[in-house]
Amino acid sequence: MKKILILIYFLTVSVQAETLELFWEDMIPKDYIAPQQQVSHDGSMTQQNLDAPVVRSLNGKVVKIPGFIVPLEGDNELTREFLLVPYFGACIHVPPPPPNQIVYVKFSGGVPIDNLYDAVWVTGTLSTDGWEGEIANVGYSLTGISVTPYDG
Repeated sequence: MKKILILIYFLTVSVQAETLELFWEDMIPKDYIAPQQQVSHDGSMTQQNLDAPVVRSLNGKVVKIPGFIVPLEGDNELTREFLLVPYFGACIHVPPPPPNQIVYVKFSGGVPIDNLYDAVWVTGTLSTDGWEGEIANVGYSLTGISVTPYDG
């Protein structure tokens, strides 16, 4: 038992040491300039900048990203799939951000989400393979390792 606990400790420390802390601006290529958007006051939920590029060098990296959860699949106890977005209400109350500002997250066994109003840190392996759903087109996907409260 002691050997298993030591192995788990070293694996946890190893993942933490290799984890890249990302913020949303890090997920936009440095030389990309978004086109000017037309302001719409018609209540449209149409996503803008569908061709917004991703940062290909992030592919396969273990990352930690802050954001808000938009649940897609799960039950009352566990959420298996969700979108991680940079601000509360994105994709639900306001139009979705550009694809390079949304991450599709999947936890094979599910993860408990306490409060959708709270910001969280999501850690996992990032992919630049996009995802398309009814709510939005997404530039990044992530295989989840953990969700923790955002500590600022």
